[in-house]
Amino acid sequence: MKLIVLNDHLYPDGGADVVALSSAQACAELGMQVTLFVGDALRPDDHTKRLATLVSAGQRDLLSNTNRVQAALQGFWNLNAARMLAELLSRHDPRDTVVHLHSWTKSLSSSVVHQTLRSGFPLVLTLHDYFAMCPNGTLFNFQTGHKCGKQPMSMGCVFTHCDARKSIHKAYRVVRHGVQSQLGRLPSGVQHGIVVSRYSQRLLAPHLPASMHLHHIRNPIEVPHRPAAPVLANHGFVQVGRLYPPKNQAQFLQACDLAGVHATCVGDGPDLPALSARHPHSTFTGPLDREGVIAHISASRALVMPSIWDETQGLVCAEAAALGLPSVIYDGCAAVDFVQHERNGLVVPQGRVDLLAQALRRLTDEPELAQRLGTQAREDFWRHPPTPEQHARDLANLYERVLSTFGNRQHERMAPT
Repeated sequence: MKLIVLNDHLYPDGGADVVALSSAQACAELGMQVTLFVGDALRPDDHTKRLATLVSAGQRDLLSNTNRVQAALQGFWNLNAARMLAELLSRHDPRDTVVHLHSWTKSLSSSVVHQTLRSGFPLVLTLHDYFAMCPNGTLFNFQTGHKCGKQPMSMGCVFTHCDARKSIHKAYRVVRHGVQSQLGRLPSGVQHGIVVSRYSQRLLAPHLPASMHLHHIRNPIEVPHRPAAPVLANHGFVQVGRLYPPKNQAQFLQACDLAGVHATCVGDGPDLPALSARHPHSTFTGPLDREGVIAHISASRALVMPSIWDETQGLVCAEAAALGLPSVIYDGCAAVDFVQHERNGLVVPQGRVDLLAQALRRLTDEPELAQRLGTQAREDFWRHPPTPEQHARDLANLYERVLSTFGNRQHERMAPT
């Protein structure tokens, strides 16, 4: 079996990149012949050993390209990436090769989808976000700070300024989405989609073509199997993620102030200066490596995830569970798929800062409760851990079914009438 993985970045800029790169490596370790096709170029100081063959379009992503006209045109339709992919596909056989798309909006564009379908290869798409249906990919209005609620690409959507930046950026996203839908044939031409949670599937399914087969495969999580965190001895609470409105660090910090507990925000983002100025007694770590993140989670009483947008999975709650920590979450995010109230965490109605503060105070005053919830969370996680190895096996099973179905369709087309 041969696999071509399409992804904007070779160097992770978010969760989708981490999954794409880690799954490509795991699939190669499983014995597949893997080619990783990315938008950005190999850095001169990169000495990483990769099992996958690397093909790079050698381009900057849209945000780092100082030539804004060139960046916009590349975002609409990346001709260079399409040409390079066409050449790569010409050396493969669609009967034994699957193309798997992870991200395309920051460099590759939907031209790679068009080229894959035009070349007659089976295509699998992991729906890490909502870009297949929503122009800004989040179903969130950054101007109002609330979930959007509008029908994607309806008149109400098109003429609503919901972008985190200027209204011209929303206009650009609308045009790009139109190009993606019509010329890129995304999602209309994609026959196999991977959803990473039941929560995101409920939101995505009504906007995807009826011909698309949806498969639920959890994202891989690489967490060391080490002794459980000392929840009883820990104090304070931690939130992990980019510091910007949808992640809602503002309400996390407000709840910690109300509860009289210490708050730690792990991560970087545009809201960092304002939040750190308003909450000088809280801890703001800035960007950390993997071990640094795990260290801060392990030193906390519980992880808090008060997201106010429709996260597709909320991996950090699973990572905390692996370490033996309970999570405290708002009920309007995908983490409800695996955080159950009073079993392995606490679930609070979205937006209720007062109830969030009460939950934090409760876990502070009742350390045995935090210990019980954390122990159960850890048991739940390690019962069927979504390791990269298991993820690769799940993907291999899917690819085999995709190639089998694809081969049957090809045979039916060639059969005499």
